[in-house]
Amino acid sequence: MSRLNSLILTAFGSAFLFGCGGGGSPSSTAGSGGGVIAAPAPTPAPTAAPAPAPTSAPAGSIIGTNMEEGYPQLNKIPTNFATAGLLSPSWGTGAIATPMPAGDNQGAFRFMCKPSHLAYDDPIVFPGQPGRSHLHMFFGNTLADGNSTYESLRTTGASTCNNALNRSSYWIPALANGRGQVIMPDGISIYYKRELSSDPMCKEGKGCIGLPRGLRFVFGRTMSGGERSHSWFTCDAPNVGGHHDTLVDAAKVCPIGAMVGAVVEAPRCWNGTELDSPDHRSHMAHTSYGADAKPHCPSTHPYLLPQLTIGVFWTVDETLDRSGDKSTSLQTWHFVSDRMEGMTPQVSGSTFHADWFGAWDDDVLNTWMTHCIEGHLSCTGGDIGNGKQLSYSPEFLASRPRLVPMPAKPKT
Repeated sequence: MSRLNSLILTAFGSAFLFGCGGGGSPSSTAGSGGGVIAAPAPTPAPTAAPAPAPTSAPAGSIIGTNMEEGYPQLNKIPTNFATAGLLSPSWGTGAIATPMPAGDNQGAFRFMCKPSHLAYDDPIVFPGQPGRSHLHMFFGNTLADGNSTYESLRTTGASTCNNALNRSSYWIPALANGRGQVIMPDGISIYYKRELSSDPMCKEGKGCIGLPRGLRFVFGRTMSGGERSHSWFTCDAPNVGGHHDTLVDAAKVCPIGAMVGAVVEAPRCWNGTELDSPDHRSHMAHTSYGADAKPHCPSTHPYLLPQLTIGVFWTVDETLDRSGDKSTSLQTWHFVSDRMEGMTPQVSGSTFHADWFGAWDDDVLNTWMTHCIEGHLSCTGGDIGNGKQLSYSPEFLASRPRLVPMPAKPKT
């Protein structure tokens, strides 16, 4: 078992583990917003995929919204590059993924990502305003920036999440070491899970659906350190387990050379009327437990979606203070959102959050929804549940540095 898989086991449990096999080393990708990033991670098993040659987004085109499924989503945008080689036999043999454990009435789909680029951009919070945001570390679509839209994501860019059949963009605040450098993660795990349509949860409200085209949201902790119940920190050191509230708490038990992880769960209930909302959060909601001791969506958010969980993992070095001191003036690791100019500094990790902007190839999305989620399978490593697996792109497999200089914030 790789060290990264060991940390994933600590953070999520055995159902989250990714298969590993032979393969190459990780990759370097330049993004449109600012620095080249990097991090070595576990070696994958499937064959490398050819890099797509995507075309440019049509200038000035407008993608409309439809109600074909009874809820709003953007119109389908076909994949615009040759897909030969982007799906290979699962684990080299075409084997079908194993079922989820008996009694667990969910299906699961998981894969790994590598970092793509750093940019002072946020196309959800500050759309069309490049350079307006705090520094983010992007993964997934390699051309995501402050001007990104569903159309631009679907029609441009490669991907550091397996390959460009998943042109979705994911981003988190950059992790700084207090010495003018950004620490790039060793690996990023993505986990989608949802109840089967036959489950009682899917008989409530408007029922269970997939991921609507054009949906996007921010999730995790707020800039003031609120909403902490669906995020935590962990460490892979021997005899160290559990969830820790802050990066400082996890660091105290995490020796140099071990890996520390930050994990955040997205809400999975959708209001069914908005693909985004003014605060970029309120169109989504978490389930809550009722008198029957079972989770339920609120009546205001009647659609149950696959839940997205993101785990990001970094190797601990001597620049991480491990004393347990929660002073915000220490020269140590912190997310850039923890120490924002003009805002009260927060304890390291208090503002950890993530953004998601979906841009899947529709056929691939429907395949893993049908076979992994509805098929009650435990799909790992980009296995889409039908004997096929997302191959690894050159962008995923290339090598990249672990530390990069903090890029200068552009003038806006």
